[in-house]
Amino acid sequence: METLIITASGVTVQAELYENVTARQIRSILPIEAVVSRWGDEIYFSIPLQVAGAADARTEMKVGELAYWPVGNAFCIFWGPTPASSDETPVAASAVNPFGMIKDDLRGLGSVEDGTVIRITRG
Repeated sequence: METLIITASGVTVQAELYENVTARQIRSILPIEAVVSRWGDEIYFSIPLQVAGAADARTEMKVGELAYWPVGNAFCIFWGPTPASSDETPVAASAVNPFGMIKDDLRGLGSVEDGTVIRITRG
């Protein structure tokens, strides 16, 4: 399984990519550097990739899951509730394509603010 390194605001976490089409497409455009936006306990940012909604696209996410948001051409990192959540479960604004899972401690992600530069590289 391929690993990604995600770095922003002095926080570095590793994630494992799933074996799916979206993960392969994300891997093909690495490295990525972008400016993040926050939506509750979700970080998202536009990437130079256009992918259609996948067969496994969904709105309810797992804590630590990575997904691609087709509506915004965005890479999303979920680690807690979003404004669409009714409990502690992360919920995307609309269906996203899950493509990976963070394997490290997620608590540091809360310190990443709007406007922070994030970098995604192969592990």
